Amino acid sequence: MPVFDLSTTPLRELNSALHALPQGANDTQFEVINPRGSHSVAVGVDATVNVDVKGSVGYYCAGMNDGGTITVHGSAGPGVAENMMSGTVVIEGDASQYAGATGRGGLLVVKGNAASRCGISMKGIDIVVHGNIGHMSAFMGQSGHLVVLGDAGDALGDSLYEAKLFVRGKVKSLGADCIEKEMRLEHITVLAGLLEKAGVTGVKPEEFKRYGSARKLYNFNIDNADAY
Repeated sequence: MPVFDLSTTPLRELNSALHALPQGANDTQFEVINPRGSHSVAVGVDATVNVDVKGSVGYYCAGMNDGGTITVHGSAGPGVAENMMSGTVVIEGDASQYAGATGRGGLLVVKGNAASRCGISMKGIDIVVHGNIGHMSAFMGQSGHLVVLGDAGDALGDSLYEAKLFVRGKVKSLGADCIEKEMRLEHITVLAGLLEKAGVTGVKPEEFKRYGSARKLYNFNIDNADAY
């Protein structure tokens, strides 16, 4: 198993080794020690590789991930899993702002709390946060699922499109065009699957409320001008 010590090895060497992996490579287990808050750890992974990061990271860890399984045994700075395409990213601690921003696929799990703008402009990614999320989360969310076991801050789902939001705790306020919606059997089934994939136990999908778009801001209407 390749081990990269970022206290002595340049980050570029780690990312270059990950980018050079062909599909079906034998070395699929990487360990990163002493990340010391480094930015852009394991960005652009496009192979089915497992990367264990033993410590906290800075900006944009696992950005553009496409097929890798990346686990951070610590917390992550802004933009973790930004524009992720597929695969799985797990943050054992907390995530800073805009976690999973513009993500197009895959699963992001935050076992602590996530700060503001979690899932902003999400485009197909699934995000499960075991704790709370900050304000303006899922702003302009287009598709995918945001699951929050704790509470949500102000303006949840502002200017939402078709992303589906599930919150177990309290929502401080809803953003423009975001409303609470009926929790039907089909949503309970999807949510149960997401909770299982994210390793959540002892929580029932029936304990969540669902939020989505009221679909009033898809097209400009002068009567709704104040809401834009």
